[in-house]
Amino acid sequence: MRHNKKFNHLGRKKGHRDALLMNLTISLIMHKRINTTLAKAKALRIYAEPLITRSKTDDMTNRRLVFSYLQNKEAVKELFGVVAEKVAERPGGYTRILKTGHRLGDNAEMAMIELVDFNENMLEAAGGKKEKSTRRSRRKKSAAPAEAAAPVAEAPEAPAAEEAPKAE
Repeated sequence: MRHNKKFNHLGRKKGHRDALLMNLTISLIMHKRINTTLAKAKALRIYAEPLITRSKTDDMTNRRLVFSYLQNKEAVKELFGVVAEKVAERPGGYTRILKTGHRLGDNAEMAMIELVDFNENMLEAAGGKKEKSTRRSRRKKSAAPAEAAAPVAEAPEAPAAEEAPKAE
C-alpha cells in the first residue's frame, strides 16, 4: 500500500533518486530547458523550485544550502547570478512543463521542462496580449433598461431649461 508516500519515488532508492534530481536540476539551470519523461519533470519541479526561491536572496547561508543540494559551483553561480535576476519579481512558478508526446521505444510520456523567464518566444507573445480582464456578473439586467428609458423621456425638457448669462 502507498500510505503516506507523498512524492514519486521514480523506481529508485534514495541515493539514486537524489543523484538523478541533482543532475537534472544542474542541467536545467545550465541549459534553461531539458527534455525528460513526464514523471521526472514533475519530480524535478518539486525539487528545483525551492532552490530557485532561495537564490532570490543572495547571502552565504542560501548559497551553502543550495550548494549542498547541487554540488556544482558553476550551477550555483549561474543560479544566483543570471537566473536570480530574471525571477526576482516572480512570486513562484519558475518552471513550465510542456508535454511532447510519447517515446518511441517504450511509449513513455515525454515532456520538456524549462525556466519560464528564459523562453523568449512566449515572453514576446505574452507581452503583446496584455488585455484588461473583466469580471462578469450573473445578476439580471432587467432593472438597467428601465432606468435607461427614464432619462430618454426627460431629454426634450433639457433645451428649455437654458439659463441666460448673469450680469455681475
